[in-house]
Amino acid sequence: MNAAFAAVLAAPALAVGSFLNVVASRVPLRIPIGTSRSRCMSCEHELSPSDNIPILSYVFLRGHCRYCKAEIPWRYPAVEALTAFLVVACALHFGPTPDALVAAGFCVVLVVISAIDLEHRIIPNRIVLPAAAVVLILQTFLHPSPEWAIAAVGAAGFLFAAALAYPKGMGMGDVKLALLLGAMLGRNITVALMVGCLAALIPAVVLAFRHGTRARKIAIPFAPFLAFGAVIALFYGNAILDRYLATF
Repeated sequence: MNAAFAAVLAAPALAVGSFLNVVASRVPLRIPIGTSRSRCMSCEHELSPSDNIPILSYVFLRGHCRYCKAEIPWRYPAVEALTAFLVVACALHFGPTPDALVAAGFCVVLVVISAIDLEHRIIPNRIVLPAAAVVLILQTFLHPSPEWAIAAVGAAGFLFAAALAYPKGMGMGDVKLALLLGAMLGRNITVALMVGCLAALIPAVVLAFRHGTRARKIAIPFAPFLAFGAVIALFYGNAILDRYLATF
């Protein structure tokens, strides 16, 4: 697949990112997704189509609601841009194959889960569990092997043990997310967990320097770091794992 065709995917991918913002805003609050048009979360004014153009509306409105002038969260353009970037990256990396579709769908789910966890500190079951089941079925169908199920159970079991050992630092949502990551990544789940844990150390160290022992009481959402590790593993997991194993 050439770069020109991949670039064409950017527009629909941005639209998907815009929809993900609706999901991230409504699902945690248990607001039905398809029952009403988008509204400003501050003044409840219904948004016009020109207010919903991915990224461009945020730029033209200078990050503020047209009606009440409330600040629009940075999450909106960030989700749209990140979704487009990852979908195009999947198209370029995997080519015109079913693997590209599965990978793009996987990345879309990671984006919305990360956005929700950052804002609400939860990972909704209604998103992560169906996604894990669908990905496991698709991966097993496309690449028949027990690897996907074993990796899903193994990753979830590993984080479940961590949650039991340190319940304040690990939630059950992270355990369920590990099911999804293992089902998608197979043996490369080890790369995802390693990269995710190392990435999570950065804010932990910063907080420790700034707040000392009080940093232990500051919750850090883990899903975005797991998602980051999963994306690295999705694109570079085989190379990283092979190089690591070659050192022994």
